[in-house]
Amino acid sequence: MNFMKKTLPIAIAVSLAMTMAACDFAKETPAPAPKAGAAADAGLVTVSPELMQRLKIFIIGKDEVRDMLRVPGRVTVDEQHVARIGATVTGRISEVYAILGQEVTRGQMLAKVNSTELAEAQLAYLKALSQVELQSRSVERARLLLSADVIGSAELQKRENELFSSQAELLAAEDHLQVLGMSKQAVTELGKRRDINSVTPVTATLSGTVIERKVTQGQVVQPADALFTVANLSHVWVVAEVPEQQADLVREGKDVEVEIPALQEQRFTGRLIYVADTVNPETRTVTVRTDLANHERAIKPDMLATMLIQGRPLERIVVPAEAVVREGGKDYVFVQAGPAQFRMTEVTLGTESEGMRPVKSGLREGDKVVTEGAFHLNNERKRKELG
Repeated sequence: MNFMKKTLPIAIAVSLAMTMAACDFAKETPAPAPKAGAAADAGLVTVSPELMQRLKIFIIGKDEVRDMLRVPGRVTVDEQHVARIGATVTGRISEVYAILGQEVTRGQMLAKVNSTELAEAQLAYLKALSQVELQSRSVERARLLLSADVIGSAELQKRENELFSSQAELLAAEDHLQVLGMSKQAVTELGKRRDINSVTPVTATLSGTVIERKVTQGQVVQPADALFTVANLSHVWVVAEVPEQQADLVREGKDVEVEIPALQEQRFTGRLIYVADTVNPETRTVTVRTDLANHERAIKPDMLATMLIQGRPLERIVVPAEAVVREGGKDYVFVQAGPAQFRMTEVTLGTESEGMRPVKSGLREGDKVVTEGAFHLNNERKRKELG
């Protein structure tokens, strides 16, 4: 008991001394500083007075904009300037002159066909011609004999009827030759020369480019076979299917834009030349066709394309396209946060129309954004991050 009375004051003194030492240590040891990136706003940029003078500010407001309807389509040849060329007779190809991609002119020889059918038709024509000449001389003699009372008028009429029949056969033979591809002049020359030629040319009926060739030397062909396809590619068509809900947006004669992915999304302006009068019951779409000028031959048939059709005008919040900064696959604008401060703000925008883009999210009416100089602000932000 006496021992506890003696040691208790000593324990209390030691405890007080340790508490005071701990307080002194806490005062001397500084608290850990917060991390620099935790409180700092990485998207906030403070600009110098010199840079501030170079910036242009746009106050966000509403304006009438038209949403762009994007319709998938494809490029086709202009059907009004394409010719599928074949032989006019059944026969065997003896020569082929045209190759794929060659530029040809109207009337140019593409191939030669050797045809027994043509030879037989020429022979029938020459026989009919000889028969007409024979019957003509017989009628002349009959008229002389009738005038001399050697024969009666019935004999003359008989020979005249035979002449008319021969002339009809000659006309039929001449028409047959023209159907087989011989011109009227060539038929006349045949009657003068009396020389049968079984070779007939396959000629271009249109000036343009040979875009398809389905013939080789020695091949047997018929009139129903398409041997060559020649197209004038200075103009092409873009055919697309518009959903029936947006069918009222398309009118013949209206200008539309066309994007072609194969040409680095290059845009072309064309004119709607056809809008179908009926709806496809399976796809619930309306077929439309656009005519595009293609003087440089950059647009190729069967390329994929996207037709851009302006929608109905709607009042929307808009932002100038020049204010948008593209970063990491997203769109941003710099919104003024103070007299010389701008915050990089992510936005969701619609398709550009007449230099303006409709705002879907990220901005409110009355916000002030940088238009001219946004690129410099973004460089300043990156420099700040690196620093």
